[in-house]
Amino acid sequence: MQSNLKTIVVAVFATLTVLFIYDYFKHSNDVREELFAQSALIEKQLRNVSKLVVTEASYAKVYHYENKETYGLDIFTSEKNALVVSNAHAQVAYNLRELKYDLDPSSKTITITHIPKAELTIDPNLQFYRIENGYFNKFQAQDLNNIKVKITKDLRSNIMKSDMMKNAENRLLSELSQIYVLTASLEWTLVYNGNIINNAAAMETLLP
Repeated sequence: MQSNLKTIVVAVFATLTVLFIYDYFKHSNDVREELFAQSALIEKQLRNVSKLVVTEASYAKVYHYENKETYGLDIFTSEKNALVVSNAHAQVAYNLRELKYDLDPSSKTITITHIPKAELTIDPNLQFYRIENGYFNKFQAQDLNNIKVKITKDLRSNIMKSDMMKNAENRLLSELSQIYVLTASLEWTLVYNGNIINNAAAMETLLP
């Protein structure tokens, strides 16, 4: 009788052990499958934001250009000048195809390692009016190139301080916020430059 009881106890213990081991590995597999599914979902979202984010604007401005050449010990000068109208097209682009990141499913962490900087391109589209040549100082092709360079530099300086750049940054944050919303909903951690991105204010640190 005692031998039969001992056999029953051993059998029950063995059965419970097998069930525990099965449940443990089943749970581990479920976790791995969940993490894999979440990683795949995040990868898909990152591919969705990996595109060219473009902000465009037009700028019209009138410039007066003049150039003086001095001859004969500053006794005689010859001046050329022109009225230049610039109808410029400007474009600010973030190429998010260059976005780089690391995924760590074990810690449920996504670390953004590189966010591309803004690329500003300007097409001045110049028109010249009232061109006046000096007797010895006449317009050459190089003058037109110099004027274009100077106007483009002036436009760039103005655009960098304009609302256009802020609008471009807002569009960039809008795209990147999709990553934050997804990671937060899946209870993952988003990290950039060693900082955890866990609220709207922290999103500002994503601006390159």
